[in-house]
Amino acid sequence: MRCRVDAPVLLLHAEDVPTYKKQGSMVRNSYFWALRSIADDARRFEPWALDQSVWAAVTRMLTAFALSGYLGYRETLLEFPPEDAIPEVLRPVSTWAEEDWEPG
Repeated sequence: MRCRVDAPVLLLHAEDVPTYKKQGSMVRNSYFWALRSIADDARRFEPWALDQSVWAAVTRMLTAFALSGYLGYRETLLEFPPEDAIPEVLRPVSTWAEEDWEPG
């Protein structure tokens, strides 16, 4: 998921956040609700905002869903702009995006 930090908030790109589908996979829908439940702002078509106070929980949650094997790697990995520093607590579930990264 493309993201960026606007201290002290982690912003997840609106196009990359998980979606809820009524007839969708139980794991994907659980992922959607778990992430949405700790977000400070999770409006449709807007970046999801996660306060710094929940970043450790985000790391644990992304790790758990990644290890489940039911979700794709890019769905459980935070992608930061190449020029940004990755916060220490988010490093286990983060990488830098390719050079053509565009914030959203």
